[in-house]
Amino acid sequence: MTCFVRFQGTTRHPRGHFPGVFALANGLARDGRLSPAEYRFWRESNDWYDAAYPEPSATDPRVYDPALNPGAVAWFKGTARHLIERVPGYLALLAAHEVPCVRVESADPGRIVYEDDVQVVAVPWTPGQSDRVR
Repeated sequence: MTCFVRFQGTTRHPRGHFPGVFALANGLARDGRLSPAEYRFWRESNDWYDAAYPEPSATDPRVYDPALNPGAVAWFKGTARHLIERVPGYLALLAAHEVPCVRVESADPGRIVYEDDVQVVAVPWTPGQSDRVR
């Protein structure tokens, strides 16, 4: 069975989802809260990730559309170890700014609306719903 892994904040976004580790770090950078060394780490790491795997919305601009796919979020496939192994740097960056983040694992993250070799984007199931009941 495939396991999916996600790193996300502990406070819901106004749209209802929990922002992922990259969105949280991007927010710190956008708000000018990073030191020069932290900014360098963030920029270099984002560039590495941008080169390492596809951006789902570049393939399908509607993947994160809140009307079509409410609450859609990205999950790493458990087999994407090379991507997951680099996340602790982001977790340390967030911790330094007191932004709590957790690791979540699921065998069934929701209705999959995008998939590639290393990730899926899924709309979370509503309570009582599963992949067998759509």
